[in-house]
Amino acid sequence: MKTSETNSVARVVLASFIGTTIEWYDFFLYGTAAALVFGELFFPTLDPLAGTMASFATYAVGFFARPVGGIVFGHFGDRMGRKSMLVTTLMLMGMATFLIGVLPTYDQIGVTAPVLLVLLRFVQGFGVGGEWGGAVLMAVEHGHAGRRGLYASWVQAGVPAGLLLATAVFNLFSLLPDEEFLSWGWRVPFLLGIALLAVGMFIRIQVFESPVFAKARETKPPPPVPLFAVLRRYPRNILLAMGARFAENGSFYVFTVFVLSYATVELGVDKNVILNGVLVASAIQFFIIPAFGMLSDRLGRRPIYLSGALGLAVYALPFFWLVDLGSGWSITLAIVLGMIVHAAMYAPQAAFFSELFGTDVRYTGASIGYQMASPLAGGLAPLIATALLQWSGGQPWPVAVYMMLLAAITLVSVWLAAETHRAEL
Repeated sequence: MKTSETNSVARVVLASFIGTTIEWYDFFLYGTAAALVFGELFFPTLDPLAGTMASFATYAVGFFARPVGGIVFGHFGDRMGRKSMLVTTLMLMGMATFLIGVLPTYDQIGVTAPVLLVLLRFVQGFGVGGEWGGAVLMAVEHGHAGRRGLYASWVQAGVPAGLLLATAVFNLFSLLPDEEFLSWGWRVPFLLGIALLAVGMFIRIQVFESPVFAKARETKPPPPVPLFAVLRRYPRNILLAMGARFAENGSFYVFTVFVLSYATVELGVDKNVILNGVLVASAIQFFIIPAFGMLSDRLGRRPIYLSGALGLAVYALPFFWLVDLGSGWSITLAIVLGMIVHAAMYAPQAAFFSELFGTDVRYTGASIGYQMASPLAGGLAPLIATALLQWSGGQPWPVAVYMMLLAAITLVSVWLAAETHRAEL
């Protein structure tokens, strides 16, 4: 590649990475607050476990909004371009996060408070549902064919970066006395989202449109309704992409969200111990994701992805054995190992899903395949895990079995999918 071309790709990848980091900071901040404070602040009339489940139910709303965002922004992304959609989705996420930070609680305005919380969570999910496809395609469609896995994996690395940032900021303010933290401390991380929004907007408006998309528009007009076109031409690939997400998406929220409520409520572990474990695991995963992405360029998307799904099936029970030891080192090790297994699936996923669809419907196809699984896997995972824990009387083994079932779905789906790392865009 020429130096100027390499620099251009680097700018695009950096812009996608930073924007994705900011959007997932917003999204993960809600998950941390849902596990630790929203039950008490917005559902105070319920007992602690029921309050946690109600809080996780509002958390799931964002996941059910993601397919809607994927369809809407995919439609306009395939017809109008990738860049404009990325600016719009970032604005939606940033404003919703800021407004959550100024939202009155149940004690202040009653039932209106959780209703508004759900509405803002829907806006968050709607925005992030359209963001992923555009950010990934900008990296993939600007990049060299032999490095698409690496380029796209840097967008994926924005997820642990966002989680790292959200957990670090939330952890800092959770050091306040409980009364002050519940009164105002939890709000500050959400209010900081407006500053991050300004940074992200400045960076994203400076990148150029995808050259692959621009060239495709010169040769033929886009389909009138990309959703109909992708469903007609790629129904199998959409279903396989959805199945491929189940283990990756569901396990991630068990490792990073459900573990917060499980360890604090069932084991009596201080919340900062778990938050520190998530911090360490996110930092390690940030570096591991690009390594797995580079491996997928050499060995193929499927072998790396399958190894991660198989690793999850084997690791599901040992994860809870380590957490149940209750010490800081064992909980940190448990989350770190879980995030490594997750990275083997998540790293090749962006390039893999993008390569499954043609340019004229790629934004819609990749977004639907990715986002349609979100409510069924990640969105319901903390809720299902909490319900299974309640059913078993506090025993985590049913949650481990649930994770094994998710791994089985993903193993079958990826096995049936075509290898794409040599495919032309």
